[in-house]
Parts: sequence; structure tokens; C-alpha cells
Amino acid sequence: MAKDIETLGLSELKQLKKDVEAAINSYHDREKAKAREVLEEKAKELGFASLDDVVGKKARRAKPSAKYRNPENHAETWSGRGRRPRWLEAALAQGAELEDFLIS
Repeated sequence: MAKDIETLGLSELKQLKKDVEAAINSYHDREKAKAREVLEEKAKELGFASLDDVVGKKARRAKPSAKYRNPENHAETWSGRGRRPRWLEAALAQGAELEDFLIS
């Protein structure tokens, strides 16, 4: 299995890199599965039905509600988070105020 990587061509090196990355990912997945099994057993020893009863499940965040709306196209909205949309930037550049677009 030992190869002298100095003698490999570029395509062979790229393939080797892909193979190594796949092997590393596979290893991490196997280790996570083993750890989960151990934790599941420990949770049952302590009287819990499953590991999820101990750690719970991640709560999903709700999509932020829209605070601003394009008066020319009501389908275009912005929550006020992140980068301003193009339609809003264009309107502000023409002298409009941000408050003009607030959803009441």
C-alpha cells in the first residue's frame, strides 16, 4: 500500500486526496456511531428511554418575520436582518427613507 507520492502525477495525487478525505470522513462517522451507542447504553442504565430524552432535540428557529415591504411589489420583503435587498438599496439611493417601507 505504501506509495512514493513524489512519483505520482497530478491526477493521481488528486484522487489520493479524495480517497484520504473519504476515509477520514468514514472514520469520523464510525466513531460518532460508536460514541452514540455507548451514550445510549449509559442513558438506559440511568433509566432514560433513549439518549434523546437526556439531551433533547435541537429546536428549529422560526424564520424572522418581514418588517419592510417593497410598495411596488408586495412579494418582496426584508426582515431587517442581513444585507439590504437591491430594491431597498435602490429606493434609499433615490432619497426614500427606511421608515417608508415599514409594514404596519
